[in-house]
Amino acid sequence: MSATVIPETSGGGLSTASAMRRNFWRGVWRVMRRKPSRLAGAVILVGFVFMAVFGPMFYPDNLPGDADAITRPPSWEHWFGTDPQGRDVLALVITGSRYVLLSAAVTALITVVFGTGLGLFSGFKRGRWDTVLMRVTDMKLTIPGLPLLLVLATVWKFGSPLQMGLVLGLLGWGGVARAVRAQTLSLRERGFIEAARGLGLSTGHIIGKELLPSMAPYIAMNMLIAVTGAVYAQVGLFFLGVLPYESNNWGVMLNLAVFQAGAMITPYALGYLLAPLLAILLLTLGIVLVVDAMDEIFNPRLREE
Repeated sequence: MSATVIPETSGGGLSTASAMRRNFWRGVWRVMRRKPSRLAGAVILVGFVFMAVFGPMFYPDNLPGDADAITRPPSWEHWFGTDPQGRDVLALVITGSRYVLLSAAVTALITVVFGTGLGLFSGFKRGRWDTVLMRVTDMKLTIPGLPLLLVLATVWKFGSPLQMGLVLGLLGWGGVARAVRAQTLSLRERGFIEAARGLGLSTGHIIGKELLPSMAPYIAMNMLIAVTGAVYAQVGLFFLGVLPYESNNWGVMLNLAVFQAGAMITPYALGYLLAPLLAILLLTLGIVLVVDAMDEIFNPRLREE
């Protein structure tokens, strides 16, 4: 067994590594090209990232209103109409995307890093460490998120997307930790892990150099799924009025569209409601399509010959 492992890790040199990278990206391109919808999903995600990073730069911090264009229906000048303050709805979607996507990215990062680290260590060490860490995880999973956010909203205004992402991330790592632990328990009995332990390699080396790369695709897919969950959570909280309106984001738009502009009964305000809903739908669709592609890229059994 060692005769097959050593050449892959140390005997191939730079040429072998570069060849593996080229083959990997060729495989990615084949998978993406096989179903054009996957390419569309990647384009959607890149578009949202571009919109969140660069979009708000084209607008002032406080969008100016127009008293003569209050709650107007969609038109060539305002594609999704205007809000009750006379502001362009599309501009609100673009400027609000930074808060939504940045907080979702922070949530996903904290969820995946914390949950993955705990799950890997717990599943590999087992014994007392596994028991203690999983009991902590079980206690975390029993904490109701909404009541806790209601309490935190009395002391935090969540005006910063980093604050929102931090809280949602600390509330959402339990499920990832459980899932990663289950994967680790399966991988730790594989031959390459047994060989690494037989060589006397440290726990940190085995987890970081052997287990983590094997689980990277699974972790990456969980991160994208966590982004979707974070978007739903924060938009839902702002829509319900649980959190104060300290910043522009899609949840605030939905709340004001329904309860202030009367979008459910006033046709002129329908664009104000549909614009953030379409943004959420497109973002979710892009993530689902990319996750579908990743599943085939990293799972050879799903590849079509």
